[in-house]
Amino acid sequence: MENFTFYSPTEFVFGKDTENQAGKLVKRHGGSRVMIHYGGNSAKRSGLLDRVKASLEKEGVLFVELGGVKPNPRSGLVYEGIELCRNENIDFILAVGGGSTIDSAKAIAAGVLYDGDFWDFYNGKHVEKALPVGTILTIAAAGSEGSPDSVITKEEGMLKRGTGSDALRPKFSILNPALTETLPAFQSAAGITDIIAHLYERYLTNSKEVEVTDRLIEALLLTMKHEGPRVIADPHNYEARANIMWAGMMAHNNSCGVGRSQDWNSHTIEHELSALYDCAHGAGLAVTMPAVFKYVMDHDVNRFAKVAVRVWGCQMDFDHPEVTALEGIEALRNYLISIGMPKNFEELGAKEEDIPKLVEVLCRSEGRNGSISGFVTLNEDDCTKIYKMMV
Repeated sequence: MENFTFYSPTEFVFGKDTENQAGKLVKRHGGSRVMIHYGGNSAKRSGLLDRVKASLEKEGVLFVELGGVKPNPRSGLVYEGIELCRNENIDFILAVGGGSTIDSAKAIAAGVLYDGDFWDFYNGKHVEKALPVGTILTIAAAGSEGSPDSVITKEEGMLKRGTGSDALRPKFSILNPALTETLPAFQSAAGITDIIAHLYERYLTNSKEVEVTDRLIEALLLTMKHEGPRVIADPHNYEARANIMWAGMMAHNNSCGVGRSQDWNSHTIEHELSALYDCAHGAGLAVTMPAVFKYVMDHDVNRFAKVAVRVWGCQMDFDHPEVTALEGIEALRNYLISIGMPKNFEELGAKEEDIPKLVEVLCRSEGRNGSISGFVTLNEDDCTKIYKMMV
């Protein structure tokens, strides 16, 4: 196990009707002038936005609103939010939505206190300070409600890039599983896939003797394996929703990633798909992960065999561990297909003829030098082969 520092100060308020505590929590964490940041009309139609505003008004907290966050959140709205916050002397941002809304709120929070272009933070500059952010989660997926991370798509060039800093960890996150019960099955499945990806990205490590975090990851993968089909079959299964929501937070606040190197090549490769085609991130990961895993499997075949046995119930072939490893990858792929995720480029809406463009942006844009690094370092030829495996 490697040396690490783990800092996770977010206050989590979990359960039914907890969104009604938003005003008290904002006030407790120093907010007096709030920007409510949200996506489309669902927060309005459901009455959630009205409940949040009533809670803020009850505590005497002033607020302005900025809606319009899209999946794969865009830089244009971030610039708009930075300007609004500065003009209105905003001292707290409240994100009402899923990972896209929270990521957008974090980008705005960093940009308000910075003299330059906020995109600098998504091109390597570290975020030293940011406005405080709180969240009310409506989709269990990205884990941004407990993480220091944010991913934004730059509209000029459609570059999808991320940043991370403890300054961006939410001050509080309200997690009411009931708010996710109205999600379409596809969105629920895409969220489950993203959670699974966050776990695999940490499981694929070159660090030795990390049994504690291995077991935590395996337990959370088993939870997703069990709860995913239950929530697809019955979207109003509150207990299944609750387990998925807490697993999603645990998967990405890095409690499962401390003391170990991590991968993230599947995410990096997928980001180009969701940037170019605007597909759901989880759907892109469903197609990307099996291809990446098969391509890099030989780097540490026993690690893939171990998760195949411990999570997917495969029988270990000690003479041919690669057989077990492949069975585990195929079991993952079949599971994702069973909950409604796409299995190839065609179902995702991607095109084989775009692979050269995908690889060029993936490996050469924004200062990249021809490769991406993680569990295995992948060059342009590797990435081309991986994308072709998805066709």
